[in-house]
Amino acid sequence: MKLSRLLLASSVFALAAGPALADYTLNIIHINDLHSRIESINKYDSTCNAEDETEGKCFGGVARVATKINELRDAVNAEGGNVIVLDAGDQFQGSLFYTTYKGDAAAEFMNTIGFDAMAVGNHEFDDGPEMLSNFLDNVEVPVISGNTDVSGNNLLAGRVPEHTVLDVGGEKIGIVSVLATDTDETSSPGPSIKFEDEIEHLKKKVAELEAEGVNKIIALTHVGLNRDKEIAAAVPGLDAIVGGHSHTLLSNSVEGAPSYPTMVKGPDGKDVPIVQAYAYSKYVGDLKLTFDDDGNLTEASGDTILLDSSVEPDAAILARVKDLGGPIESLKAKVVAQADDVIVGDRAVCRAEECSMGNLVTDAMLDRVKNQGIQIAFQNGGGLRASIDKGEITMGEVLTVLPFQNTLSTFQIKGQGMLDALENGVSQVEDGAGRFPQVAGMKFTWDPAAEPGKRIVNVMVAGDSGYEPIDPSKVYGVVTNNYVRNGGDGYKMFKTDAMNAYDYGPGLEVVVADYLAAGGAYKPEVTDRITKK
Repeated sequence: MKLSRLLLASSVFALAAGPALADYTLNIIHINDLHSRIESINKYDSTCNAEDETEGKCFGGVARVATKINELRDAVNAEGGNVIVLDAGDQFQGSLFYTTYKGDAAAEFMNTIGFDAMAVGNHEFDDGPEMLSNFLDNVEVPVISGNTDVSGNNLLAGRVPEHTVLDVGGEKIGIVSVLATDTDETSSPGPSIKFEDEIEHLKKKVAELEAEGVNKIIALTHVGLNRDKEIAAAVPGLDAIVGGHSHTLLSNSVEGAPSYPTMVKGPDGKDVPIVQAYAYSKYVGDLKLTFDDDGNLTEASGDTILLDSSVEPDAAILARVKDLGGPIESLKAKVVAQADDVIVGDRAVCRAEECSMGNLVTDAMLDRVKNQGIQIAFQNGGGLRASIDKGEITMGEVLTVLPFQNTLSTFQIKGQGMLDALENGVSQVEDGAGRFPQVAGMKFTWDPAAEPGKRIVNVMVAGDSGYEPIDPSKVYGVVTNNYVRNGGDGYKMFKTDAMNAYDYGPGLEVVVADYLAAGGAYKPEVTDRITKK
């Protein structure tokens, strides 16, 4: 009798424990903002050289990305688990591989690695809809962006789905996606591409998928961490956000980094995990989500994984990278100058304060056109994509810093236009926006505590007798890059108010390389051109 009761009690316990055993676990392996770092990178996010690779000082590159993704995916599959691989956008732009092959190399390696979905990033529009169209011709991965209306463009209409639904282990996983609405300012989508508010779109799309019976919904976004937090707090029904755009390292092992995942309470009171994995192929994210029988998220865990020299590059992909890199090696290897110290082009610095790379680039601009009546040089911090280490400076390093093939642009504008431009430049520092201005021939002070539009405190322009206060009614000669001159990064005043504009100067990378070559060993410095109140 006691034995019978014991068996009955055991059966009841097993039944009670049954739902827990039926929990569904989904592993999400993810990257974002690879930015054409097909080859490995050094600690400055620039292309790594062979010597540093031999000494184990390099990180990332698509061959290491492939190794780690395959390792993580194989481990989950071996246990009979569920796994998907996602890319949160910006495969384009950032190295000589993009300059040479545009999106073709990215498509080839994405196909080889085997992604399940990719979000459109803003830099996928850097060469207009045409290059994104070519990429879509070659890539076998669903490339999605829900709030990006391409219906008015004959090359992209019907080719960029709003979402995708994946069947993973017998469960439907909805992947929705949005792109930053200021992409028309940060890239070159052209007038035929329209953008809907991210939150409004996601509210509608998530509700639509839920009505179709999809109860596990992941947002694959390219809007930046701050906007991801706003989305998590506002959109019901999201189970997780896999993001990009702000190049944020979320980590549980790197001191000072926001936690992985970062949790934000949604409008229904449930915590929404947000993840991101820095940029430039340096990390792979590994997120584990657990759902109950009703599709409710019960647990989220994981971390980003550093792809250092301990990660052996995939041999076949590494061989293909070397094959593709052959035609550009001679250009990359050309030494143009020496640097006495590190030239800092770090994103976190150049988008928030004066940086030595910003000074180098603007000084080179101003030097190039000094005989044309130009007084001010102006460079968006987001156009500076890497630092350069001490020692030899190669053309490959210069092109990694300045990969966009921008040309030198000159124009005239009244002082009030420059004041408006500076206000635009410091208006989104909190978001790490690329519009932050690096300058030469000018000094300015700004107040980060003031509201956007009222942050510029003092502006001085170099004159014959030293620096003088800017005159709002005076006309000044300005040099910048053609992207900024044509309104990029919110500098619409340079497009609408510019006089005598000429956008067809030499390539900015050539201007900087020539300046370095003519000046002997370069000594990087900051000189209080930009100060805070």
